[in-house]
Amino acid sequence: MRILRSREAKPSPAYIEVVIGPGASFKGQLESQGSIRIDGFYEGTIKTQANVILGESAKVVADIEAKAVSVSGAFKGTIQADRVELLAGGRIWGDITVKSFLLDEGGYIKGQVVMSTPEPPENPFEEGEK
Repeated sequence: MRILRSREAKPSPAYIEVVIGPGASFKGQLESQGSIRIDGFYEGTIKTQANVILGESAKVVADIEAKAVSVSGAFKGTIQADRVELLAGGRIWGDITVKSFLLDEGGYIKGQVVMSTPEPPENPFEEGEK
């Protein structure tokens, strides 16, 4: 009996395909099907259908498009994601467009957070209503 497999295996979002370690630096454009972890310095653009993890020692200047982004280090730029987690010690200078945003105590953000939902909730404070 033979089991057929796709020629191109699709990694799960939890699979870390790219790692930039604490002593490494990279500038450019980074695209991946799998998750990306950065603990060093990165400058450029990042695009993945999976997750981006910025570790405690990360210093990242970038525009990020991902399913989810977790920030424990320093980030400057823009993020577009379904979910962003700004963890204790994480710092963001920039704008975020996101469906779900989690801010831990000790996280810092200077910028704008825009919630991208299919239909924004009704505003109970619109003019004319009391």
